[in-house]
Amino acid sequence: MIVTNSRIDAGTAISITDLFTIGIGPSSSHTVGPMRAALQFMDGLPAAPQRVQCELFGSLALTGRGHATDTAVLLGLSGHSPESVDPDAIADILAGIRADGRIQAGSAKDQWVPFDTERDLLFHMGEFLEAHSNGMRFSAWFAGEDAPFVREYYSIGGGAVLPGTVPVSDDVALGHNVVPPYPFSSGAELLEQGEAHGFSIATLVLRNEGAWRTQEETEAFLDRVIDAMSQSIERGLSQEGLLPGGLKVRRRARAIHQRLRLQQDALGPAQIFEWVSLFALAVNEENAAGGRVVTAPTNGAAGVIPAVLHYYRRFVPGADRDGERRFLLTAAAIGFLYKKRASISAAEMGCQGEVGVACSMAAAGLAAVLGGTNSQIENAAEIGMEHNLGLTCDPIGGLVQIPCIERNTMGAVKAINAAYLALQGDGRHIVSLDAVIETIRQTGEDMASRYKETSLGGLAVNVVEC
Repeated sequence: MIVTNSRIDAGTAISITDLFTIGIGPSSSHTVGPMRAALQFMDGLPAAPQRVQCELFGSLALTGRGHATDTAVLLGLSGHSPESVDPDAIADILAGIRADGRIQAGSAKDQWVPFDTERDLLFHMGEFLEAHSNGMRFSAWFAGEDAPFVREYYSIGGGAVLPGTVPVSDDVALGHNVVPPYPFSSGAELLEQGEAHGFSIATLVLRNEGAWRTQEETEAFLDRVIDAMSQSIERGLSQEGLLPGGLKVRRRARAIHQRLRLQQDALGPAQIFEWVSLFALAVNEENAAGGRVVTAPTNGAAGVIPAVLHYYRRFVPGADRDGERRFLLTAAAIGFLYKKRASISAAEMGCQGEVGVACSMAAAGLAAVLGGTNSQIENAAEIGMEHNLGLTCDPIGGLVQIPCIERNTMGAVKAINAAYLALQGDGRHIVSLDAVIETIRQTGEDMASRYKETSLGGLAVNVVEC
């Protein structure tokens, strides 16, 4: 039985640094997580191995090649992390491993280990480890030992990894052993804390982050995330050609950008939404190419928040860096709730757990910087998810390209619509954010596995690859 709800215990503290991480594409669960797991395994070995092996199960096996899981594992075993690896150097690193038949193992890089990708990197199609659909098993052999040293890991979404020694269950603790001054584990508690202390949602999160670091350090982290998001847009706008993977998907962002620049003098509502779609398109084309993006809250949904944040910067009068920080802090509060009460893993929830969550977060962030009250912000987050319920994850060819890239453009536009709808009301509404989060959890559990990042149903089987 595969457990389909690895949400964080309600009392566990989560930081913005857990939600927003700078890494590489194309997938947080299939690329970033496995890279981190491979690196953890190598760095945790008790001695230098003579041989290592990685076995992939469940969704990691079924769509791993399209999601570059094999690349991620090789990089992690070779001592590279998602945060520091140079995307432009990856092709040469992989070519060296395959040509030499060995890896320079672990962070220390002081040991060469034989590695045959046919023998030592195995995709077990249709097989699942018991605790989670994104399972990995690593083995290492040492001189004088007959039995291998074995560890299992699970990539549970957003780049987060759990060792197999920790049970993946409804009350698993994935966060930190700290006590924030204003804890909340539901939308209702979030609103109660804000009302009791007279804080905006952004201020509440900022004060809680003080349990980990100073305000200056938190703001510096937010600035790095904001800059990385902007850079992913700018790089995506400058690139052209075909995306890797065999579908022959052509990058469109650069050509669209050139056309839109010619229309700037006649800027109207339709053109504004074209720009927003372009921002999301640029990020997710960059993600699909294995470039540097921000997991927000996943790589498959990496374009939604940057696109809406860029909309705020470019089209909202008075936008500034402080507003951008408040945007992310508010969005983070909503992301925490999904991680605590449902999941952000498409392998568990379908795409409602990725693009749907990103849309909900972005809607809340935009409502905040447009002057919304806490109740209006909560309403915006609810609207953003309510109209993504049931969204499946069925990538063609197992690649984070179709429908994933365009789906981010839809999520960004929908987030803006949700924010403005919420601001037209007074914050009172029938469906609460907590109700919609519980609904995504139930829907994810009811959703057939073929629609949850396995490429065994939906568009993945009804569109002929060419």
